[in-house]
Amino acid sequence: MSRRQSQTQPFESTQLPQDISDRSQVLVTFLDPGKIDPTKLRQLIDQLETIAGIGQGFEELNAGQTRLIGDFVQEMQQKYGISG
Repeated sequence: MSRRQSQTQPFESTQLPQDISDRSQVLVTFLDPGKIDPTKLRQLIDQLETIAGIGQGFEELNAGQTRLIGDFVQEMQQKYGISG
């Protein structure tokens, strides 16, 4: 099989961690499966997920989807059984 053909073959999604987003899976499909370091791949995925989460937070902030810190603290105390 030529190098060009091997590059166009789909990457088996069963080789990916099960807990990654669709965006990360799309990025990973363009990597050469023979050259993937699983530890570095996990780090890359974690970084991409973190960046996406920060972006979502900014979108929510800009859309006015915020709440008072006191309300947040009270909710967390109730959720996790923390006395205030």
